[in-house]
Amino acid sequence: MSIRGSLFHASTDRRIATYMAENLAINGGVAGATTLLVALLFTPPAVVAAELKPFVSDGCSSFPNGTISHQSLWVSCCIRHDLSYWKGGTYEERLKVDQALEQCVEKVGKPKVAKLMLAGVRVGGSPYFPTSYRWGYGWPYLRGYKALSEQEKGEVSSKLEMLGVMIKSISQELKVSRSSAEK
Repeated sequence: MSIRGSLFHASTDRRIATYMAENLAINGGVAGATTLLVALLFTPPAVVAAELKPFVSDGCSSFPNGTISHQSLWVSCCIRHDLSYWKGGTYEERLKVDQALEQCVEKVGKPKVAKLMLAGVRVGGSPYFPTSYRWGYGWPYLRGYKALSEQEKGEVSSKLEMLGVMIKSISQELKVSRSSAEK
């Protein structure tokens, strides 16, 4: 697990931070840096929790967002799919999400495209590929297939709530801009 971008649990964080600060102040320089490195290297993995990055979507990644005549025909299906890929989870959850993508694209009237997309995400969406669209891409690389803990579910909810506030704010700004342009 990467140290950069990791977040220590609150109680352990205070204890480790106090210890490091005292040793850096006492030892300073190279000795202080050595203390910091040793503390980070020997912190048990169970103490370290990964931080979830904000949600981002590139639409249908390496696939078109729609047809030539309707260029965003199934992009909403892809964004919904990206949301699930961002948060990650178990193998079974990924399979359901991929099948939901296929069904969504079928509903817009493109069953052959849906089958092609399903094949693409099943092959290319593995959590073990270092891509920006892998399963669980919101978490640090190599999380794999793992059910979200209650703490992680809370972090997902918090990030989604912030995203909702941003979308609402942008939507309101667009309405103001449109009404100003019409005058």
